[in-house]
Amino acid sequence: MSKTTKKDLKEETLKQPEMVNEESQENSAIPDSTDEKAEEPKAAEPTVEEELVIYKDKHLRMYSEFENFRRRSAKERIELIQNAGKEIINSLLPILDDFDRAKVANEKSEDVVAIKEGMNLIHNKIFNLLSQQGLNEMKAQGKEFNSDEYEAIAKIPAPTKDLKGKVIDVTEKGYYLNSKILRHAKVVIGE
Repeated sequence: MSKTTKKDLKEETLKQPEMVNEESQENSAIPDSTDEKAEEPKAAEPTVEEELVIYKDKHLRMYSEFENFRRRSAKERIELIQNAGKEIINSLLPILDDFDRAKVANEKSEDVVAIKEGMNLIHNKIFNLLSQQGLNEMKAQGKEFNSDEYEAIAKIPAPTKDLKGKVIDVTEKGYYLNSKILRHAKVVIGE
C-alpha cells in the first residue's frame, strides 16, 4: 500500500470539484424539460366568446342528433304498429277460407251433423291458432266469485247452498293473454 500524504489528499479534493463542474457543464448542455416548456409558444386560451361558440355548436349537434333519433323512433313505432297484426292476420286467412268453404257447403247440404262437425273443426282450428299466440280461456264455472277476474252481470238465488257466492253461469267467456287478463268473464252469481 502506498502512503498518502496530506499533499496528495489536497490535490484529490481539488480535482473532485473540477469533475463536478465538468459534469454540471455537460448537464447544462442538455436542455432542461422545464426550460423547453417555458420557451414553447403557449397556445392562447380561448376567450369566453369562442368557448360560447364551441358549446353552442356542440349543443346544436346534440339537439340535431336527438331530433333525428326521435323521428326515427317514431317512424319505427308507427311501422311496428301497422305491421304488428300482419302475422296473426296471415295465420287467420286459412281459417277464413275454411269458413267460406263451409258457407258454400251449408247452402247445398241438409245434413245437420256434417254442418256441426264442420263448425267444430273450424272453431278448434281458430282456438288452437290463438292458443299458440298465448291466449288461454278463463275457467269460471262453479268457482268462487273474484271481482278481479269476473264481471258480475246478475245475481240469482243459488239452486244449492254450496253454490252461494259462486259462479253459476258464464254468459261471456273471459280470456288471458300471456297470463294477463285480456277480457273479464261475464258471469251470473248465486246468492
